[in-house]
Amino acid sequence: MALNIRNPEAFARKPAAVIFDTDNTLYDYAPAHAAASAAAREKAQALLGVDGDAFDDAYRAARKEVKARLGHVAASHSRLLYFQRMIERLGLKTQLLHTLDLNQTYWRTFLGASTLFPDARALLEDLRALSIHTAIVTDLTAEIQFRKIVYFDLADHFDYVVTSEEAGADKPDLAPFQLALEKLGLQAGEVWMVGDNAVNDIQGARALGIPCWQKLHTGVSEGQGEQAADGTFTHFGEMRKFISVKF
Repeated sequence: MALNIRNPEAFARKPAAVIFDTDNTLYDYAPAHAAASAAAREKAQALLGVDGDAFDDAYRAARKEVKARLGHVAASHSRLLYFQRMIERLGLKTQLLHTLDLNQTYWRTFLGASTLFPDARALLEDLRALSIHTAIVTDLTAEIQFRKIVYFDLADHFDYVVTSEEAGADKPDLAPFQLALEKLGLQAGEVWMVGDNAVNDIQGARALGIPCWQKLHTGVSEGQGEQAADGTFTHFGEMRKFISVKF
């Protein structure tokens, strides 16, 4: 699918800044998560003496429990809390060293298996050359999101970063977007939002009147209705071409 614009007026003017989601927008989340989950599962079997099915069942239940208890906040995504509660649900009480070990295994493997989408870095460099500011608005806790950005060697490619931990709520709550606009010193109509998730990224940004691009690729459902973006694209190269021709 090529770049498609539903609302040309939304992109008629050069933006003062572009805000990006991180997970599954700048890089492909699914293979990294699959590799990390498999590594944590194998480590848990060795550390705890549980079989794979028991791990899967306990982890799934622990994740559901943590999310239900915490609601839509950054810590609800914490693998550390999932592993802690998983071990407890297995009847082993709290095992801090094992919990930390599993968490480290997951994220070390995750980062090692993560790859930026083609032309993502080049697009950021294009925006910088055009004096267009950049920011990240991302769910999850600050430390791991900072680690991802540094791992991808993108720390110098963004002017500001907002995590849901800092903002106090996950997307699509308005708080993360409002905080990004506050840091940028801009109004909603002066920026663009780029993300993959029709609810968290698109619906959330649209609620503030921010023009939105949705990145579509395998596993991503295109938003409809109030979750429909002003434009969609599949490859960052398409965005690079659009910007180079337009501005």
